[in-house]
Order: sequence, then structure tokens, then C-alpha cells
Amino acid sequence: MHIRDLPYPDPGRPDVRSGPRFLFWLGRNQLGGQVKAALWGLVHMAALVSFPLAIGFGVQAVVDRSGSRLAMAGALMVGLTVLTALGDAMLHRAAVTNWITAAARVQQLLARKAVELGSALTRKVAAGEVVAVSTGDVEKIGWFVEALSRFTAAAITTVALCVALVLYQPTLGVVVAVGVPALALAVLPLLPRAARRADEQREKAGRATELASDTVAGLRVLRGIGGEELFLGRYRNASQEVRGAAVRSARMWALIAAVQVALPGLLLIGVVWYGVSLAREGRIEVGELVTVYSAVTFLLFPLRHFEEIAMAYSFSRPSARRAARVLALRRSSADGEGADTTDTADTADTGDTAATAASVDGGGRAEARRATRPLGGDLYDPVTGTLAPSGVLTAVVCGDPDAAGRLADRLGGHPAHGGPGDGDHGGAPSVLLGGVALDEVALASARTAVLVQDKDPVLLSGTLAELLDVPRSGEVPAEKALEAAQCGDVLEALAQASAAADEGDADPMRTRITERGRSLSGGQRQRLALARSLVTDPEVLVLDEPTSAVDSHTEARIADGVRRLRTGRTTVVFTSSPLVLDRADRVVFVADGGAAAVGTHRELLGTAPAYRAVVTRETDGEAAVRRPGPPAGATGHVLEDIARNDIAPEGIGREELGRIEEQIEESA
Repeated sequence: MHIRDLPYPDPGRPDVRSGPRFLFWLGRNQLGGQVKAALWGLVHMAALVSFPLAIGFGVQAVVDRSGSRLAMAGALMVGLTVLTALGDAMLHRAAVTNWITAAARVQQLLARKAVELGSALTRKVAAGEVVAVSTGDVEKIGWFVEALSRFTAAAITTVALCVALVLYQPTLGVVVAVGVPALALAVLPLLPRAARRADEQREKAGRATELASDTVAGLRVLRGIGGEELFLGRYRNASQEVRGAAVRSARMWALIAAVQVALPGLLLIGVVWYGVSLAREGRIEVGELVTVYSAVTFLLFPLRHFEEIAMAYSFSRPSARRAARVLALRRSSADGEGADTTDTADTADTGDTAATAASVDGGGRAEARRATRPLGGDLYDPVTGTLAPSGVLTAVVCGDPDAAGRLADRLGGHPAHGGPGDGDHGGAPSVLLGGVALDEVALASARTAVLVQDKDPVLLSGTLAELLDVPRSGEVPAEKALEAAQCGDVLEALAQASAAADEGDADPMRTRITERGRSLSGGQRQRLALARSLVTDPEVLVLDEPTSAVDSHTEARIADGVRRLRTGRTTVVFTSSPLVLDRADRVVFVADGGAAAVGTHRELLGTAPAYRAVVTRETDGEAAVRRPGPPAGATGHVLEDIARNDIAPEGIGREELGRIEEQIEESA
């Protein structure tokens, strides 16, 4: 694999059972690159450690006054120098290629998982953790993959040199052969403590990153309430904790580095002392002593790679464990029933629809169904009993906003762990669209059929035209979507900010929107996100509180626009706004994890006290003073009957009653 070939057509199916298994899987998938780097490393290090032989040969030639052997020694040194330079350059090239390709593979896997999980990702794992895994952890994993080939070459070179020294000069060679493994293993007792300190630093850095992300995301609110200094102080404290943990970790690694320098020095002193005594006794020649001394000196270079691989593994192992934990997350709760999330590589990635379909009753028949007809029909959640008939506007009211968000995720086919209601719905049956379980459908098909806009949609940076350039049916032009979402004032503001406004050619579609739309108000961001969802024109559109940040007049116009534009399409709106509910064809009230009441808005106001309390924000005291009586009179309109019977039973005409009703609805 070359860098120019990135990204991978298919990054593969990772083994996410553990961090070490994930690292092994990465190395196995880059076996060719590892072998290539190791071979160039052998060329480099073999040439490097062969210098003592040439040096000793030259010194002995000087002692023997042999000019021809001295010339041969010089020529050998020149050749070794060329090989050393060539091997070093090619080793660096191959090792860095391994690093980049490994990091790219992990990032592709993380991106694929993020697309697969969608908005459920940040509910399964903290946003700061995801950021840390995709940045710092990826770098550490790539570092280990890079260092592995250098360590392999260093280990082979070290063993070969020790064997050569034993054969060349057995007396001193045995001392070196015994001392070098002891040096390599001397730092092992220090590694667990160093790894723990590195983990502590990584955890504190992740918390600081998460705090920084939350602070930046809520900067507008913090400025409004004067909380900037408070959060700045919290981040400053978290940053100091990271600094302290980094210093403690660095001290440990400095100790390991000092041991790696001190012990080889002691070995070198011992070899020289013993070699000099042997030379004085005439048991070895001066050239042999110089050769062994030089060999031990050059051994210090490959020994550094033992320290590097230990450090790289200590840092990359927890990073690989965190990456594997993210990659093991599943899109569907049904997938996890009866299977561990850290199964083998073949079951870890839920992108394979065959594995998912096999876990659902009738999976083979579902494959045939979705191959013969497109997705469509009624949307039904068997957990809560929520039904959204095909082609109508259904509103869903939940007393718990968190439960509403979980139910919206379920309807989109990517639920959170807890399910939509209270309690654990892990392993619950899938949502059905036209009788077909969404868990049986390929992820791309499910996303095409059902689009979920959560209550805090993200606007990516770029122009407005780029924001609306999303996969779509082509039936809804951007102009109609913007009109239905009541984005007229947003377009005017963008036109004024357009760079072309100075030339009299203000085009809001070419105006750049900052990251997450921070240059816009909350209501403007919400309406642009709604327009983006409308232009997509999916078969089923699920909107979670799409008008929570707009005023009542704009909210009413948006409700009319969505109803008009989505005629004939299935639309589900999670809201408690009377203005939106009154325009829905069907209202489902969800309480205690199930559909408690179904009807129109006006019907439920009279028949469901719990629904009325949620929608009108009615307190217990206000409900207690309501006079008992029939929920609806002859008009069938509960608010009109309340006004007639409770507010002004006499002396008020029908027009005045209508005006009072409008005031009640507006205040609600």
C-alpha cells in the first residue's frame, strides 16, 4: 500500500476484542510494509554494526604495518558508509509509510463507525473521548506500527552480532552475549508504572478536551449569563492537572532512558576492563579488543529501539483499547442480543447487513422483500406502540424530552442503549417501516428511507449552497425548502454579509456559514437545518423539536409550510407546541414508555388530562380549580366549551368566544 493509494477502498473488519488484538490486526494487514521496512532496517543496522570489524581490521593492519590490508579496511568503511546511508533513508521512508497508512486505516474505520451510528455515537461515548481517539490515539497507534519494523531489525541485528562476537572472540563475546539481554530486560519492571502514568495523563487530557468542546459549544450562552470566567477557571484547573500528569509521566520515561544509558555504559566499562587484562596477558590481540569494544559501542544504537518499542507499546495499547471500544459499538440494539460487543472481527462491524438480518426472525424473507419493493408504508415502533401512518403528519408528545430524543433515534433505526422509555430496551424488536424491520435493511437504505433531525442539529462550515447540497430525491427545490422553513430573514442576513454585496451582487447562497453556524442565532440555525432536512425529501422525516427556538408567529408559519411541502409523505414531529399540534393530522401522547393516547390535538385536550398538562403547562392547582363537567360540549371544541362554561357563561357572543380561545392557545 502506497500513500498515493489512500484512502483504502475497504479498510477491513477490525478485531476489536482487545487492544493488543487490534494492534495485531493492524500489523497483519500491513505485513508487506512491515517486511519491507524490516529488510531496509537490517541493511542499515548490519552496515552500522559492521564498522567495528572494519575498524579492528584497520587497527591490526597498522600494528602489522600492512598497507594493503589498511587500504582494504578503508574501502570497506566507504562501502559500509554508503550502505548505512541508503538503508537509513529507505528505512525511514518505509516506516513512515507504515505509520501514515495505519493511521489512515484507523481513521477510516472511525469515520465509518461515526456514519453508521449517527447521532447515537455521542450518547454511547463522550464527545471528548471520540475526539481524543481520532486524534491523539490514532497517532500513538501509528507510532507503534512504525516502531515495530525498526525494533524487528534491531532485535535481529543484536542477536546476530552477539553470535558473531562469540564466534570471533569467545572470551569477550560470552560477556557481551550475557550482558546485552540483561540490558534489554532491565527496564521491564519500570514499564507498568510508566504505562499507568501515561494512562492517567491520557484520561485527564480527554476530560480537558471534553470540557473545552462543551465550553466552545456553549460560548454564546456562557456570555449571556456571564459564566465565561467560571468555565475558563475550570478549564485552567483541568489543564494544570494534565500538565502535572504529563510531568509525572515524563519523569518515569526519563528514568527508563537513564537506565538505558547507564547500564550499557557499565557493560562497556566491564568489557574494556576485562579485555585490557586479557590483552596484557597476551590472550587476545589489540585489534580483537578494539573490534569487541567498537561492537559494544555500536550495540547502543539498536538497544535504543528496545526502549522505543516499549514506550510505543505502553502508549499505544490503551489507545488501541479505546479505539477498539469505539469500533465495537453497534448500530442496533437487536444486534447485541446474545452476542458480546467485543466478538471476533467478523461480527464486530455491524455494517454487514447479512449478520444483522440473521439475528432477526425471518431474515431471509426480509432480504427477498427489500429486493422486490422499495421501503415505504406505516412507521411503527413495537416498544412504545407508536404508529405513524403513511402519508400523514403525525405529532408525538412526550413528557420527558430525553425520552423523546431516544424514541426519535429508535424511529430512525439507530437507538441509544436505554431505549425510548424508562428502563432498558436493549435487544428490543426493531422499528418497522411498511412491515420491514429497519434492522434488516442495509444502513444506506435505512438512512435514505428515514431521516432523523435531532433537537440540536449541526451546521457544517461552508456556503449555504454547500449546506443544502445533500443527497436528495430532486422533488423539492432548495427555494421551496427555505420558504417552508421560513428562512427569508436568514437569507437577508446572509446576503448582507456576502462578500459580493459590495458589488451589488449579494447572493446568500454563496455566503459562508461558520462552523456549527455560530454566526447565526439559535432560531436561524434551527430553520436552516430544517430546510436541509426538507430538501432531502425522504420517505419518512422525523423532526425532534424543530421549532423550539423560534417565536410563535414564525412557528405557526413553519408548521403550515412543513404540512404543505410534505403532503403525501410521512412526517413525524416531536413537539409540545399547541401551534404545531393543532396542524397535525394525528397526535400520539407517549407516557411511561408507551402510547397512552391517540387522536387529534383538540380531542386529546378534552380526553387526556396528562396530555393537557404537558401541552398547556397546566399546574396541579390550576387543574383543581377547573369545574367538573363534560370534556367537550356540542361544539366538540374543548377550549370553546371551557370558555363558554367557565369564563363567561352569559353575555358573550361566538366571536368573543373565538377571540378568547385564540388568546388561550397563544398563551399556551
